[in-house]
Amino acid sequence: MSELKRVLLVDDEPDIQSIAKLSLEKVGGFKSLICSSGYEAIEQIADFKPDLVLLDVMMPDLDGPHTLKELKKRGLLDDTPVVFFTAKVLNSEVKELKELGAQDVIAKPFDPMTLPSQLKDIWSRAHEQP
Repeated sequence: MSELKRVLLVDDEPDIQSIAKLSLEKVGGFKSLICSSGYEAIEQIADFKPDLVLLDVMMPDLDGPHTLKELKKRGLLDDTPVVFFTAKVLNSEVKELKELGAQDVIAKPFDPMTLPSQLKDIWSRAHEQP
């Protein structure tokens, strides 16, 4: 199994983008691509080839669930794990997001010091051999 190296973050909030970029790159040592919209992610994902995608649930225009559906429909995810960011983690919402294909859900605000290890754990679980 290879290791988690490249993370795509799709979030429209500049503060979240900044904190996540520092967390992913400085704490986690990952290469990251930050997109402000689902449309931008759809355009750039093939060139970036992420190992994991972080999607904000609530975004204007194309929200996280619809972005995930579009990425899957276009065959742009393959076996890439997707993790949703959301301000409120409700059991019903987690269930719904996992039914869409999300590997996990992380609450915002997140701890920038532990986010990389959370993502490594999620990525490892997604790639465990049955």
